[in-house]
Amino acid sequence: MFSARKGAGEDPVRERTAKRDRLEGILRGMDRTLVAYSGGVDSSYLLVEAHRLLGDRICGVIADSPSLPRHELKEALSLAEGRGLPVRVVRTDEMSREAYRANGPDRCYHCKTELFERLTRLALEEGWATLAYGAVTDDLGDVRPGMSAAERFRVRAPLLEAELSKLEVRSLARGMGLRVWDKPQSACLASRIPHGSEVTPGKLSQVEAGEALLRERFGLRVLRLRHEGSKARIEVSPDELWRFSTPASVEVIRMTLNSLGFERVEIDPRGYARPDPLPPHGTEE
Repeated sequence: MFSARKGAGEDPVRERTAKRDRLEGILRGMDRTLVAYSGGVDSSYLLVEAHRLLGDRICGVIADSPSLPRHELKEALSLAEGRGLPVRVVRTDEMSREAYRANGPDRCYHCKTELFERLTRLALEEGWATLAYGAVTDDLGDVRPGMSAAERFRVRAPLLEAELSKLEVRSLARGMGLRVWDKPQSACLASRIPHGSEVTPGKLSQVEAGEALLRERFGLRVLRLRHEGSKARIEVSPDELWRFSTPASVEVIRMTLNSLGFERVEIDPRGYARPDPLPPHGTEE
């Protein structure tokens, strides 16, 4: 049985190549497939490879809802268009689910259940044989309620089946010139609302508008606006904290977020911690 688990002294480039070959074999064995596509590096790489091997037997599907930032939707569609990838947008309605709005630790389960129910109906209506999504080995080490939903609906995870890690996917994506190879991990807007605080369209709109304005004003690459009731807590990458180092910049942030209904603003001095490493530029890893 094939195993791509790394052993002592094993060549990481050779190992990554073996896993890519294994992924190719997995994809070649799939029939007509809908790929849950978000525009992030994992789902983008999966969709590109699947389309290269299976052509019109593959279609990416973007789930559009109030929790998806407009700029993320725009970028995902732009990437697909530039690569000639077949992609469609479907509307999901997780906001109609009480358990989702309640925003417990299992919120992602109810969100993914809405998505996979929608894709299952689409597959039955149009004759798609398989659903797939971009989980990688790193996801196994975290609490991922969304993966439980995927298992319930028998959604394939080809990257995970090939034992590819986030770092390996980034390296492979960079090698094929995929522009999102180093895109920071993202999450839906609902993730900015603390567990136990109800998810509402109003809160999601506040978060999206605030992040869009701050990103445009300060050129931020990594940004989280945490919605804590009347307070907004801002997290940016530690190497971008300097952008908020002057009284003038802090005042701009305060006035911007006050205009959206936040009474208090806090900039987290620790910054946002990136959950996954990037391979260094100019090297194989």
